[in-house]
Amino acid sequence: MGEVSVEINGRKFRMACEDDQEAHLTALAERFNTHVEQFKGSFGEIGDNRLTVMAGIAVLDELVEAERKIAQLEGEVTGVHASRQEIIAQSEALKASFAKTLSEIARKIEAVATVIDETATGK
Repeated sequence: MGEVSVEINGRKFRMACEDDQEAHLTALAERFNTHVEQFKGSFGEIGDNRLTVMAGIAVLDELVEAERKIAQLEGEVTGVHASRQEIIAQSEALKASFAKTLSEIARKIEAVATVIDETATGK
């Protein structure tokens, strides 16, 4: 089990984490502390608890917005996937139609060729 020391609002906190997650936890704490420091800069010294709550809500707001964007993108991906499937089906139908038309044309050409051969040979 790993352990890191992080600083939030000028206070140090010792935290346990999974091995190899120390750098990640430190980066998260630094990002959170940025929110705390921004609020402190905007509102001054309004108390540790209040700053921490405000920063926590700001982080959750970012999370909710990110989740909303993810849901929107997932919807778009689903739409693109459905469109892709539709295009594939249309392509398959077009190929089948083309093959059928080509086969009919080939049959007609063969019939004309047979008539020409019969005419040329006098049958």
